[in-house]
Amino acid sequence: MTHPDFDPQLAPLLAPLEGYVPLKMTLEQLEHFRRLSDVTREALIGDAQVDCVDHTIPGYRGDDIVVSVISRKGHSVAGPAVYHIHGGGMVMGTRFAGARPLVDWALRHDAVCVSVEYRRAPEHPAPTLVEDCYAGLEWMAANAKSLRFNPHQLVIFGGSGGGGLAAGTTLLARDRQGPRLLGQLLQCPMLDDRNETTSAHRYDGVGVWDRTSNLTAWRAVLGDRLGGPEVSPYSAPARASDLSRLPPTFIDVGGAETFRDEAVTYANRILAAGGECELHVWGGAFHGFYDIAPQSALARACIAARDSWLARMFARDATHPVTG
Repeated sequence: MTHPDFDPQLAPLLAPLEGYVPLKMTLEQLEHFRRLSDVTREALIGDAQVDCVDHTIPGYRGDDIVVSVISRKGHSVAGPAVYHIHGGGMVMGTRFAGARPLVDWALRHDAVCVSVEYRRAPEHPAPTLVEDCYAGLEWMAANAKSLRFNPHQLVIFGGSGGGGLAAGTTLLARDRQGPRLLGQLLQCPMLDDRNETTSAHRYDGVGVWDRTSNLTAWRAVLGDRLGGPEVSPYSAPARASDLSRLPPTFIDVGGAETFRDEAVTYANRILAAGGECELHVWGGAFHGFYDIAPQSALARACIAARDSWLARMFARDATHPVTG
């Protein structure tokens, strides 16, 4: 039976997705969903006129991690840039998962885009994940000249688990006086390990990613610290007591998904702290609807709003001189 909360264009998609999306996921099922979430370089790039170059860089505690740099073929003029952190609940996915917007933005805006292969839980619990992401951001900013982008036009982008890691990386950049970010773009971000909101309870056992899967993933990330007082705000950004001095923020979320209430709360707290935040709650949408059903009316509206915000951010600092 179709859940009444879902948009009529989206609801019929859920039954055929059973077994292919991580609903009610346990740790024993993780390898199955990791295989399904794997995206190859070839599948991402296709015949798009972009280059994709790998670099091995130091991650957390100096261990090697890989980043991929995606740029338009023949790119030469220093302009905008995007640092991407992939989704997958912090337990699955690769740097090419959910990265199709990077190819589009490289072509449309001549943006230089970097996607980081952070190490995943449970093999690498917190703080390794967010520290790897921060190390990748530092590397990207430090190499702005050789990568040929304007460091004043750098936006961080992540969805789902990657959205939570992007939020945590942004907090680290603020608190460590690290790379200056022009904006943070968070799509249906995974922010709160406590899972006690109304939407977290309502969307348990329905949709694409539910409370059970979320608790499995957070337990993999945090272990026995899950839900307790010792959780770092860099790993679970909803725990942050101070959301001031953050870059302009875009947050969107499905109106019928587990992450709805924590995303709305995070946006409201940024606004209350005097920050700039654009928030979209897409009524009737399940988690990841823009990737699963990109031709639906809701997804087209969502993608248009996201891309419009990004274009406005890039235009905002386009005339800032490139130095160094």
